[in-house]
Amino acid sequence: MSDPAHAVPHPVLVPGSPVADSPPQVLDRREGPYGEAVLRRRGEHFEIIANGCFLMDTSDGRSERLLVDAALAELDGRPSPSVLIGGLGVGFSLVRATEEQAWGRITVVEREPAVIDWHRGGPLSAVSGAALADPRTEIVEADLVAYVRGGAGERTFDALCLDIDNGPDWTVTEDNGGLYSPAGLAACRERLTPGGVLAVWSAQPSSAFELALRNAGFTGVRTEEIPVVRGVPDVVHLARKGA
Repeated sequence: MSDPAHAVPHPVLVPGSPVADSPPQVLDRREGPYGEAVLRRRGEHFEIIANGCFLMDTSDGRSERLLVDAALAELDGRPSPSVLIGGLGVGFSLVRATEEQAWGRITVVEREPAVIDWHRGGPLSAVSGAALADPRTEIVEADLVAYVRGGAGERTFDALCLDIDNGPDWTVTEDNGGLYSPAGLAACRERLTPGGVLAVWSAQPSSAFELALRNAGFTGVRTEEIPVVRGVPDVVHLARKGA
């Protein structure tokens, strides 16, 4: 189960809007291998809740799209680059990747069977149905931390686009913290091809994580911001593996 200190409040909803005035409707609630997963509808939008912690909804998605767009831009026209998307979520990152013909193999690693089911014939298929049918797309049901640490001989990717938490400083479960540790970042480097890009989504900037990326041997570390209605911006942390 997640630490209550990691819980993030629901997105700011403008009073009087249809979404704000609509009570959430629970579409599915399951106990999975990592705790409780809930899919809700609020007005016309879907929300995913894990162990009582709000993860994401379908009301915006700009930062989830930036996650894959910024990674592709960093690859400087590399032909048919492969991408690993960590976390299926509401499907925005996957959909954005399949909209861009420049991407080659698109692998999505998602550990929650419920989330995969919601996309495969469930309510979220309205978002991701075409993306799942794209021949470049592969869905892997696995824990991302364990998958990245698969060891020598595992396949590599030109880009890792990771969005499994509310950020390096705000993990959904304690085990996810290992992804942002020195050993976890070293494993990410091993999963990248020379010159490959690591992109990590976060609900807030983290100078400590930027330093951790540099200490792990990444170069070109920088942060792109997406303003939100209130509070600190969403960000994508970007870093490159040496050629």
